[in-house]
Amino acid sequence: MFKEVKGHINTPKGFLAGGLHAGIKKKKKDLALIYTEAPANLAGVFTTNQVKAAPVLWNQEILHQGKAVHAVVINSGNANACTGVKGISDNAQMAKCVAEKLDCDAEEVLVASTGIIGLPLPMDVVEEGIKTLAGKITSKSLCGKNAAEAIMTTDTFSKEVCVEVMIKGEKITISGMSKGSGMIHPNMATMLSFVTTDANVAAEDLQALLAEINEDTYNMISVDGDTSTNDMVIVLANGAAMSEKLTKDDPDFSTFKKAFLYVHQTLAKLIVKDGEGASKLIEVTVTGAESTKDAKKIVKSVLTSSLVKTAFFGEDANWGRILCAAGYAGVNFDPLKVGLSFSSDKGSLELLSAGEPVAFSEALASEVLSEKEIYVHLSLGTGHAKAVGWGCDLSYEYVKINGDYRT
Repeated sequence: MFKEVKGHINTPKGFLAGGLHAGIKKKKKDLALIYTEAPANLAGVFTTNQVKAAPVLWNQEILHQGKAVHAVVINSGNANACTGVKGISDNAQMAKCVAEKLDCDAEEVLVASTGIIGLPLPMDVVEEGIKTLAGKITSKSLCGKNAAEAIMTTDTFSKEVCVEVMIKGEKITISGMSKGSGMIHPNMATMLSFVTTDANVAAEDLQALLAEINEDTYNMISVDGDTSTNDMVIVLANGAAMSEKLTKDDPDFSTFKKAFLYVHQTLAKLIVKDGEGASKLIEVTVTGAESTKDAKKIVKSVLTSSLVKTAFFGEDANWGRILCAAGYAGVNFDPLKVGLSFSSDKGSLELLSAGEPVAFSEALASEVLSEKEIYVHLSLGTGHAKAVGWGCDLSYEYVKINGDYRT
């Protein structure tokens, strides 16, 4: 099995990273770089928004061509989205600048941007920052920490996870960092996630695994119902810790998959935990559905209901809102078979059993809902499928943050 350890995006063998303040933002770090000397197999998933930022289009083309990559450059503070032909040219120039400093081809450099939409990149600042940062990337812990901080926008904390797992008698490491706080919704949201591993995984199997994992992690989170223009999950596997290639037919692949899932699930949960203005992480589990698809529809419907989210912010056990949200999810179920409960570290609260309301203590409800992490369990009683998703409450602070985001 795997174990979580302290580490950063540059903890796996052969990876270097760094982050600094280039000047895109007024003060905070805004440029990050990940590099591997050995070419890395690439996997990626991207936003489904029809309006895709220049970095998304660039990376999708590299993935489509099946190229191995050496680096990822990320800027925050400017999304380079809706910036026309110049934005596409600027994105290519970012990759070219990195390639020149790290002695690789521009098509072996991925690019990611996050921040305000519709503004041209300050390329003089970006290029100078890349030239400086390329000389500062190392495998040291501080450099990995700096990279995670440099990709943040409205995030209140950096999001990182690292695990070790034994594969074929060799220790391999999987590390990840992500950013995301607002415009978070299934089918990719305003989030960036980068995962590195020194496992030697076949590119086609890595891509298939990421696509599968994505459906149960990043596509099961929601903060505010908005899907953005820049979202992506990038995985790099450079094989530095393994001589033998790992494929989906290998008996050890399931071990790798469990560790891989844990990394992405942890990053996804950290994103919604840090939802803009959020005070609570809400986990919704639906069981007893006719199909996983049905269960996921109901989970997402509950997580995206503004009335449900505000009730949790107010610590109000107004559970009828959850049944209402489940009812308009487009799934057939029998309300007379439904069960519902809330729980947290302060206890458990049964609210509905076989369609019948259960009397509960308002004092206990206040205790349960006062915690930072709340668990909702909705049982449909009609099948055997289940799904889990994560979201957050909706607070006054969310409106404040997004009311003057640009200014």
